[in-house]
Amino acid sequence: MLYDHVANLELQIEEYSLEQLERDTSSGFTRATTLVSLHGNGSTGRGEDVTYDNEAHDTLHDAEAEFPITGEYTLGEFSNQLSEIDFFFGDEPGQSIFHNYRQWAFESAALDLALKQADTNLAEQLGRTYEPVRFVVSTRLEEPPTGDRIIDWLERDPELEFKLDPTSEWTAEVIERLAATDAVQTLDLKGQYHGTTVDQPADPELYERVLEGFPSALIEDPELNEETRSLFNGAEARVTWDYPIRGVETVETLPWEPEWLNIKPSRFGSVQSLFDTIDYCREHDIQMFGGGQFELDVGREHIHAIASLFYPNAPNDVAPKAYNDPEPSADLPSSPLMPPVTPCGISWE
Repeated sequence: MLYDHVANLELQIEEYSLEQLERDTSSGFTRATTLVSLHGNGSTGRGEDVTYDNEAHDTLHDAEAEFPITGEYTLGEFSNQLSEIDFFFGDEPGQSIFHNYRQWAFESAALDLALKQADTNLAEQLGRTYEPVRFVVSTRLEEPPTGDRIIDWLERDPELEFKLDPTSEWTAEVIERLAATDAVQTLDLKGQYHGTTVDQPADPELYERVLEGFPSALIEDPELNEETRSLFNGAEARVTWDYPIRGVETVETLPWEPEWLNIKPSRFGSVQSLFDTIDYCREHDIQMFGGGQFELDVGREHIHAIASLFYPNAPNDVAPKAYNDPEPSADLPSSPLMPPVTPCGISWE
């Protein structure tokens, strides 16, 4: 099992520090994250808290209480310690998944630190090799949707591929225009989100237009109900799941055994849950691709590293963070991303 390769890594934490980061995004909101740095024995391990609540980052940054995490552990022991800590100071966060996001920040920092203290990297520790990472660009269309944004991107780089978020405003003409590019690999229906700013209620007409208009693309997170379930009869192999996936037990409760899953490490909370799910997918021939969370710093490197080790050739939604800038520069990395020459820890740059 993958986790067996890292669970007994020794870890010494002398102190930790937090740094709040902010950046405007191409999706029209200001993204805040927190960089978690664990220091010990002359090394520093880093992780990133991707909680989607800027005030929660303010609270974490301003807190006077210190978390009880210094000491000597194995990675497994440290994970158990983290599971007992209230990282939200008695307040219930806006979404329960935020607990996982914050634990992942500290636990991924611990894995990074433990690997560095052992003078190794994740690939070596797992007995695997870093491979070039294929990526797609995730974006929403302009309002009203025309497809111009995708055409503009393709004029900059004709080899780009995309993951898009269809909305009920997408007309048949827009879908036909996008499909003609042959660049759309995944369409995220956002049907599993409830109470967020990106909710897209189940829309049978939209689902039908998307399924017919993009006959070979993956379809992510539909909401299945009496009106929509029958639309996917015979198309189950094209459906991939993202928001519900937080561990093996969540995979086992899906409506059918999937052929594709979107793996976002931060959703799992712990290294063990992530690695056990990857093991499960490999055992059950479930294909995987990587997903991002608008990471602003080292969290983006971590998802590159994991994609590189386990699903490098998939349509990974892990485009470098510069693609999320409101005004992306003219000099952007092309797919695939090349592996680092001298990797250390989980870093991948």
